[in-house]
Amino acid sequence: MNTHQSVLTPVKRSWCNGMTILNIMVVVIILVVQISSTCCLASSQHQNLVRWNHPKRELLDRINRKGPYIGVVMAYSTEEMALQASGVFIPNCHNPSVDLSGRKFNIGSIKGTKVIYVMSGQRRLNAGITVQILLDVFDIRGIVHYGIAGSANNSLSYGDVSIPKYVAFTGSWNWENLGSKNVDKFTEMKIGNYNLPKEGQNLLGEIAFKPEEFFSVGQPMKEVFWLEVDKTWFNLAAQLKCLEFQRCENATSCLPRVPKVEYGLRGATADIFLDNAAYRNFLFKEFQVSTVDEESSAIVMTAMSSNVPSIVIRGVSDLAGGEGTPVSTFLSSLAAVNTLNVTIKFIELIGASRNTLAK
Repeated sequence: MNTHQSVLTPVKRSWCNGMTILNIMVVVIILVVQISSTCCLASSQHQNLVRWNHPKRELLDRINRKGPYIGVVMAYSTEEMALQASGVFIPNCHNPSVDLSGRKFNIGSIKGTKVIYVMSGQRRLNAGITVQILLDVFDIRGIVHYGIAGSANNSLSYGDVSIPKYVAFTGSWNWENLGSKNVDKFTEMKIGNYNLPKEGQNLLGEIAFKPEEFFSVGQPMKEVFWLEVDKTWFNLAAQLKCLEFQRCENATSCLPRVPKVEYGLRGATADIFLDNAAYRNFLFKEFQVSTVDEESSAIVMTAMSSNVPSIVIRGVSDLAGGEGTPVSTFLSSLAAVNTLNVTIKFIELIGASRNTLAK
């Protein structure tokens, strides 16, 4: 019996040792695969989050293999019409566009730089959704947002183009009762100060502005009011300060002066089309806001959340109620064209500086 056991024991131990080694090898292989997958994901700034069984997955993969791209976002049809009329956008001959979530993403190039341009639609929700789709689905190395805007700064007039350094959402309020003693006010506007014929109490009370809750990769949530556009791109845009524009569209449609590029101002976003001189003046006095629109802060915040560079380029089409007269179609078209011209020059700068700009 003892002899029988002594013969079998080494065999049993050998089998156990073999199983142990096999298990270790399996674990090692699994770890290598996981680490390799993680490294591949980490090597790209953006992860393609389209589900594997998405009907357009193969098409999107083909498009992304030709990337990375600059995402160009606009909100109004006037802005897209200016781009189409310019002829600078060259569609990709094989995959010129793809429709996702009701939006058409146009694939091509501008001045030799690969771009994907898309109409977001108006206001913050549409703008934020559109940029998030761009970042989740496509290989995007930055967002350029251009469009028309109202001017809240008397030094900015029709046709001028602003490249702001900061943008903020000025549509988030605590609407408080008359005489509220809230000590946490950021900035407030008392409705009674605007009574006519004289100032006084007003049951509408006062509006206390609030910061936004900002979430970003690898950072805890924090409250912010001013959002700063990407510093590298903003510094690059300084080269555009001396661009020249035409004063007249034709013999009968001319501006009182030649438009200019303003660099380093502030822009405000709200889900409101501003056409009120008193509120316009309030924004400039309290926040030093120079342009007002409905999309910019959403686009910048969405890009910042994913650590993607972005820039805003806005042309003045109206004075946000300061002019006292309806805005003409000519002014909107001229502002869109001037803004597009600045955008094209900026995209050219990105293309020329590709080796020095992070993806």
